[in-house]
Amino acid sequence: MARKIIHQLVDDLDNSVLDAGEGETVTFALDGKSYEIDLTAQNAAEFRSLFERYISAGRRVGGGASAQNSSRTPRRRSGQTDYGPVREWAKENGYSVSERGRVPANVLEAYEAAH
Repeated sequence: MARKIIHQLVDDLDNSVLDAGEGETVTFALDGKSYEIDLTAQNAAEFRSLFERYISAGRRVGGGASAQNSSRTPRRRSGQTDYGPVREWAKENGYSVSERGRVPANVLEAYEAAH
């Protein structure tokens, strides 16, 4: 028997499932904290409309978070290991792992045994 893992992008506001190429991830910041939210095109337009009044009255600071982050690789803390390949292997081999956070020891052991 084969397992098939399907990743779906879901609108974080109304939980509607987005097809490939639909919707967008909107990045914004408030009070020094940055956020991302996945939205349908309609909800993204509504989001921008809600903030338009404040954006037009405000001042832009720096080059913008999305412009800075998209052109460089993410920073890692010193000594931090990139578990991306482990997560990918685990998903392809039927293990359940989160996109972020700690990778379970049994998954790491299985990955090391396979490589």
